[in-house]
Amino acid sequence: MNGRFTQWRNWVGFWLLGLCNNFAYVVMLSAAHDILKKQDICLSSEPEFTCFSSQAVLLADILPTLVIKLFAPFVIHKLPYGFRVLFCVIMAATSFLLVSLSSAVWISILGVIFASISSGLGELSFLSLTAFFSRRQLMDGSEEGDICVVTNYSCEKGLLKFVVPLGLVYFAEYFINQGLMELLYFPNFFLSHAEQYRWYQTLYQFGVLLSRSSLCCVKIRKLWALSFLQVVNAVLLLFAVRYQFLPSAWLVFAVVLYEGLLGGAAYVNTFYFISKETEDREREFAMAAASVGDSLGIALAGLAAFPVHRYFCHL
Repeated sequence: MNGRFTQWRNWVGFWLLGLCNNFAYVVMLSAAHDILKKQDICLSSEPEFTCFSSQAVLLADILPTLVIKLFAPFVIHKLPYGFRVLFCVIMAATSFLLVSLSSAVWISILGVIFASISSGLGELSFLSLTAFFSRRQLMDGSEEGDICVVTNYSCEKGLLKFVVPLGLVYFAEYFINQGLMELLYFPNFFLSHAEQYRWYQTLYQFGVLLSRSSLCCVKIRKLWALSFLQVVNAVLLLFAVRYQFLPSAWLVFAVVLYEGLLGGAAYVNTFYFISKETEDREREFAMAAASVGDSLGIALAGLAAFPVHRYFCHL
């Protein structure tokens, strides 16, 4: 009975930590259209392509996270977890205040940067923290639902097979989210441009939430298959923007929800199998270091989306 309580306590605790940690980051991306519209940022005078360059918000939201994830795993262990969590809370609260009260673009972007710092440090810390919490133990010492694997290779060598497909998944999906979603606008739909964009982002995040919470039901070992499917999504929507062959926003809603399911599944399965395939003494560092994969993919997607976005805006 005590083991079952501990299992659920750990699951619920980390589910809430992950939900709260990503809150500011997700809100900033979902509100990118509104944040920059408030400051009258526009790259095109065409009414059907009112371009507010959400890639600027994406880069402000991901580059600080990327820097933290690249360097922090080597030194962050010197800071207590309690101090890190307090710092993340302060950064997140400050980000909301800055964006909500801003009267200039640079203040809004600074608020987004603070959200990025909070999210990046929090994600890295909470993933590392999972190394100290186990699932319910069975009589033979294994954990319920575990997959037995060989762990006689270095942590560094084993991480690449996880980091690369995770980075590719996130490159494809954020190329869609911040490069194409603004351009997937249906003028005769009952939702406005800004409302369509918000629903795209909301459905994407809902798909992510569902699939990240599905590990107890299904585990996917073939991470490259998820990468391939996400790239197919990106190519499909790129052609949809170029040739305008999608008949309604309802179809885009379905694709975006599916995109979120793929992204969340790639994330949760990546870190699950990393935790299973690394030794105890390497697990805390491995979980933190591997988190750079999604951030690197997102940062590259933001850079790639700039020329694509500008090209379509000026057609």
